[in-house]
Amino acid sequence: MNKRIWAILAATGASFIYGVNHTLAKGLMPDHIEAFGFVMLRVLGATVIFWFISCFVKSEPIQRRDWSRIILCAVLGMFINMLLFFKGLSLSTPINSSVIVTISPILVFILSAVLIREKITWLKASGAVLGLVGALMLVIFTTASTTNAPNIPLGNAMIIVNALSYGLYLIVVRPLTTRYSSITLMKWFFLIAVIINFPIGIREFTQVEWVSLPFSAIWRMGFVVLGTTVLTYLLNIYALKELSASTIGVFVYLQPLIAIAFAIITGADQLNLIKVIAGILVFIGVYMVSRNRARKREKGL
Repeated sequence: MNKRIWAILAATGASFIYGVNHTLAKGLMPDHIEAFGFVMLRVLGATVIFWFISCFVKSEPIQRRDWSRIILCAVLGMFINMLLFFKGLSLSTPINSSVIVTISPILVFILSAVLIREKITWLKASGAVLGLVGALMLVIFTTASTTNAPNIPLGNAMIIVNALSYGLYLIVVRPLTTRYSSITLMKWFFLIAVIINFPIGIREFTQVEWVSLPFSAIWRMGFVVLGTTVLTYLLNIYALKELSASTIGVFVYLQPLIAIAFAIITGADQLNLIKVIAGILVFIGVYMVSRNRARKREKGL
């Protein structure tokens, strides 16, 4: 397989992990850990892992001109993005959060056109809209549980801002992916994230009763740190080497489909015709955006 196919598989894998994460992470809050403490766990665990891995790869010095962009990436991708997502998820529901993040591609399209003048074609725009329609069907025609969701409107608003922050992160980080390896970027991103998250998350982090945590909570936390934090960021960084920021953003459409499929497998939801149609629209939307990019490359654009 060529590099583009691997990049698409990487983006799909990241979306799968994110989709499952909505349900797994929600089940931990607030009984076992609060939202900000959870973010502290994520960035701290990821920092340890990435710096350990960096001991076995070639060291890359960071150019002075790139430090401001690296700090900005950490603020957008590992501070605002994480804090608002987890706090919003704790107030809302997994299905709501998984669907709301589908606005990220629309925001990425707009931001890409304004900030980096990325060309937006009718086919790509149509694919994004089609995928968004499918995602919205899951909200409009699906009854979401409100159990353990104390303030859904506020939670949804936080997740919307989270999507904006993630869209900006995808745009800002891409130039760095051409100059540094994924490990180099991630170890510095998360180290900075630990520092800026510390004042907000340390209190909730220290309140966790770590010794008495059940195994069900431990493996879910491990999944969030290893899968949702470490692996997804690596997969997205790898995908960004071959795909545009707006194309990566469209893969977020897979999240509600995966989130609902996971809920069905675990017995938390049931399949119906609306969900099948919505899923088809999501896949078509992703294909249209990805296919359009492929044709550009074939023409040497």
